[in-house]
Amino acid sequence: MKLAVHFGAGNIGRGFIGALFSQSGYHVTFVDIAEQVINQLNTEKRYQVKLATDQQETMTIDNVSGLNNLTQEQEVVEAIGKATYLTTAIGPNILPHIAPLMAKGIMERVRKTDEKLYVIACENQISATDLLKGYIFDHLDEETKEKLAGKVYFFNSAVDRIVPIQNNKGSLDVLVEAYYEWVVEANESIPHVEGMKIVSDLAPYIERKLFTVNTGHAVIAYLGYLGKKETIDQALGDEAILAQVRATLSETGAYLIHQYGLNPDEHQQYIDKIINRFKNAHLHDAVTRVGRSPIRKLGPNDRLVKPAVEAAKAGLSYSNLAKAIAAALHFDYQEDPEAVKLQEMIKEKGVPAVLQEVSGLEENNEITKEIVKQY
Repeated sequence: MKLAVHFGAGNIGRGFIGALFSQSGYHVTFVDIAEQVINQLNTEKRYQVKLATDQQETMTIDNVSGLNNLTQEQEVVEAIGKATYLTTAIGPNILPHIAPLMAKGIMERVRKTDEKLYVIACENQISATDLLKGYIFDHLDEETKEKLAGKVYFFNSAVDRIVPIQNNKGSLDVLVEAYYEWVVEANESIPHVEGMKIVSDLAPYIERKLFTVNTGHAVIAYLGYLGKKETIDQALGDEAILAQVRATLSETGAYLIHQYGLNPDEHQQYIDKIINRFKNAHLHDAVTRVGRSPIRKLGPNDRLVKPAVEAAKAGLSYSNLAKAIAAALHFDYQEDPEAVKLQEMIKEKGVPAVLQEVSGLEENNEITKEIVKQY
């Protein structure tokens, strides 16, 4: 049986990427430091993925096991040596921490076999696999780097599936929305995985997704939090928030249409489809989950600041994006460490200085002035 090694045994790993590999006839070895989850995978060897629909359809995911990368390093290295795919769904910030072990596995692998390995980081980050490749290469000697050609391939991807915080009380079962998209940029034939879409140019797909799904989700979360809403669907039940989300996605849409020549009518249909996904009450998706890590989400290449900057460069409107950024700066959820840190930074330095440090926006920038006004 073919093997996929997947770093990240959390809800997205189990409910999305790992599930697709299992359904495609792969054995999936999940790698994580969550000892309870790893032990359960090895004991139960299967779990259920439940769809957030009226029918609550379920599918059984089997041929799975787990390894703890803190205590089973050599076993992880050996698994990488046998795998067809090496993937992640672990968070962009964690990629530098798992890269040394991946590098060790790849180094041993290329000494022993010429079999091809395909590495894909399935993260909400533009060019996440390129980042991972850079971190891995930092831990490879020159001889190994030269051996990778024709043996180890690194492909960028865009992923899209809503996986809310689970109330699974220690169960491996995962609730996910029915819709998903996994787009991989590759210019050669690669082994089939059910649900994976291969394209030659990822940029339009990843920016369309990031600046519609992720931007829209963030706007709902931050405005919903300010409006004392508990869940994403409740926030969208507020007509003022819904109107603001549509206005913001009109701005990101105008940039995407300008940049990639998208069909305006088709893109509007895409926006409508995304908003309808967010209205799914079966997901019970908390605004505090979606809004977490505001410092990362206010980064210069992320879902709020990047489209505002690109819109400004193109001479397009960005005032609604500025309002969304201002709302994010008010996210003071005490159980999120980044939210706490962000509020401390604002208190100490003020909004303009924080925008320069976190978002790369100069204090005299017109976008900064608009954000400060909205704040």
